Amino acid sequence: MRLALASSNSYKEIGQQELDSTLANRPLKVAILVRVSTHKEEQKSSLENQRNLFTQVCAENGWEIYDFYQEIESGTHSNRKGLNQLINDAKENKFDLILSKELSRLARNVPLAYQLKEILNKHKIHLKTLDGAIDTLNGDQDKFGLYAWIYEQESQKTSNRIKHTFRTKAKEGEFNGSVPPYGYYLENKKIFIRDDYTPDIVRKIFQEYIEGKGFDGIARGLYNEGIPTPSQISGKANAGDKWHGSTIKKILMNPHYTGALVQCRDTKPTITDSRLLLPVSEFVIVENVHEAIISLDTFNTVQDMIISRQRIRPQQEIHLFTNTAFCADCGRGLHFKKNRKGYVCGNYNKHGIKACSEHFIKEKQLAEIILEDIRSITAKLNLDDVMGFIAKKANKVTNSTKKRLVKIEKDIADLNNDKVRLTKLLAQSSIKIEDYRLTIDDIDNKLNILVTEKYELEKSNSVSKDTTATDIAKIKKELSYFLQFNELTTEMLHRLVDRIEIKKDGSPRIFYRFSNELL
Repeated sequence: MRLALASSNSYKEIGQQELDSTLANRPLKVAILVRVSTHKEEQKSSLENQRNLFTQVCAENGWEIYDFYQEIESGTHSNRKGLNQLINDAKENKFDLILSKELSRLARNVPLAYQLKEILNKHKIHLKTLDGAIDTLNGDQDKFGLYAWIYEQESQKTSNRIKHTFRTKAKEGEFNGSVPPYGYYLENKKIFIRDDYTPDIVRKIFQEYIEGKGFDGIARGLYNEGIPTPSQISGKANAGDKWHGSTIKKILMNPHYTGALVQCRDTKPTITDSRLLLPVSEFVIVENVHEAIISLDTFNTVQDMIISRQRIRPQQEIHLFTNTAFCADCGRGLHFKKNRKGYVCGNYNKHGIKACSEHFIKEKQLAEIILEDIRSITAKLNLDDVMGFIAKKANKVTNSTKKRLVKIEKDIADLNNDKVRLTKLLAQSSIKIEDYRLTIDDIDNKLNILVTEKYELEKSNSVSKDTTATDIAKIKKELSYFLQFNELTTEMLHRLVDRIEIKKDGSPRIFYRFSNELL
């Protein structure tokens, strides 16, 4: 076989001739990326020094500066304003060469570096780093993958050191954030209750949620009352005056209000991964660090209510059992009928007998049943009798669950090792970037499934172990407290009852929040 190409110049020579012919009659247009990681004062001067250095390099080589692309952001991120603009301009061939102090200024992770390399190759744009690692003007890009991998490893080590520092500080009771929770102020890495109205607003939010209001309803009320938002209190430049349901939910789910610091709740396994929620066992929890705004009992009640309400689409709570009572057959929420002073199945009320039967029960009758249950349970509740059940439940961790947790740990470790091997193969150009991405995505999906399963198993085990004699005593105390009232209130209902199902004959099946501890 005879190929004309075989007697021609090498590929490298052809590329160089093409560059020479294209640029022979004009100076190179150069795009310059200058980047630092933070807004610290010492790094601001670094930006100016980089600009001066690159300007001098361009002057010495007779190159024309097209533009400076400035960033104050971590190089591990792919969604960066300066880099995105540089890439868009590269795709439009607005310049011939990119100058950077080193490859890590452009990208500190392998996938991003290879994505950039593909774009530059496709649009015949050259890259030169002043540390001498990359210079495609002279055909020097053989070590591109190696340097990309090295910089990613450096970034990962830095990230790991920072994580370790945060965990250490958290264990010492220091608040890691820069903005304290609403109702507190920050001083010397400790949080203290503010001497103003904001702690009362926090208490108001918890109380209104227990009384049946939803996130949006509470937010709407605070906005109409003219209460300043957390963003306004913290002095954010773009702070708005409108409260949102998401803000209310964040406050209700913040354990710091109980006087404990609960930190390091999520992590990025590697610098290129999305953040993942850690198992509760890996949270850094330090109790009684600061003064509480909300009692632990109230906080736990609200968490149970949030979990319960996530199963349904809440209606406005005008009547006592709205969002608590449901049809035992179709699962639809019960609707209150004013003329009958009771509740019927929502499906029956809306669509008639073809959809479901009425499952009717009077509101007063249901309230009296619950009150009688509470009196009966309180009278019979004997701490010694219950402890036998508790001991069995605390030790009920099956062998199959233990074995499954061990298997999950091994599978997670194997998958993480696979990711490391793939990264090394990519750095060595042994696999294509497309294959790398597809495989990494598949591994990440498997890891997410395993981490979720592990979390659920550990959570179920911890629930079975957490019930103690003190917990039972608290339950009895709370029940006794509510027995002082002859009428079932909204607060009593939401603190004690998780869900009510009304059968076809109108009889109720009541699921109490304390049933897990007693049965």
